[in-house]
Amino acid sequence: MYAIVGGSGLAKLTVLQNPRRQVMRTPYGEPSGALTFGELAGAEVVFLARHGYGHTLAPHEINYRANIWALKELKVEGVIAVATVGGIGAHFAPGSLVLPHQIIDYTHSRKSTFFEGSEMPVIHVDFTQPYSQALRSRLIKAAAACQEPLLDGAVYACTQGPRLETAAEIERIAREGGEIVGMTGMPEAVLARECELQYAALAVVVNDAAGRGNSVQAIKLEELGGVMQAAIMRAVRILSSFFGEPQ
Repeated sequence: MYAIVGGSGLAKLTVLQNPRRQVMRTPYGEPSGALTFGELAGAEVVFLARHGYGHTLAPHEINYRANIWALKELKVEGVIAVATVGGIGAHFAPGSLVLPHQIIDYTHSRKSTFFEGSEMPVIHVDFTQPYSQALRSRLIKAAAACQEPLLDGAVYACTQGPRLETAAEIERIAREGGEIVGMTGMPEAVLARECELQYAALAVVVNDAAGRGNSVQAIKLEELGGVMQAAIMRAVRILSSFFGEPQ
C-alpha cells in the first residue's frame, strides 16, 4: 500500500473507490486529519490531506512528524506527495507538472527530526538524494503511459510561509540553484527518510514566482484557481496510471 499526501488543491481524492476514514494518534500528536483508505486503479492506497480537509493548517502549522509517523505505522511502501509550487526557471511555466530531484531548505523552527530528546540516539541520516529514485522512475513511466507531460528534475526551494516570497528572495533562491518554490517539502521529505520510507514529490506549478513572468509586479492569487484545478486533474491522472501499471 502506498500513501498519497495531498496539498493545496487536493484536499480530497474524489477518485478513490470504497473510501473509509480512520482517525490515528501518534506519539507526536494527531496528523493533519483522518486518513482515508480506498482503491485507486484497483490498488489499495491511503490518502492524507496535508493542510487538513478544510485547508485550515498553514505550512508552518502542519504536524509533519505526526503525518509521517502515522504512515510509518501503517507500513506503507512509499509516499507520493502532491504540492503546488511557483515556477522560478522559465521552463517551469504555470500548469506544468514537475518531479523535483533536489531540495534546498529555507524553513526554520519546524520540528524536523524524530531523533531528539535524552532517550533517543543521535542519528545523522544520509540525505544526499532526498527523493527515491525508484519511485521517481515509476512516476515518469506512469506519466508516459497516460501521455501526461511531466518535467523530470528540479531543485525545490522550501520557504517558511505562509506569506509568498519577495522578488528579491526569489532572485536569491535562483542564484542558489532553486528552480521551483513551495512551502511544504520540508521537513516532510527528511522525516520520511528517517522512517526509511520511499518518498517522491509531484509538484504542480500554479504561478510564476515573485518577480518572474506574469508575476513581475504581483502574484494575482485570484487567477490561480483555474490553472491549479486543471493541473491537479492531470496529476491525478498520473497517479491513476501509477497504480494501474504493473510493477
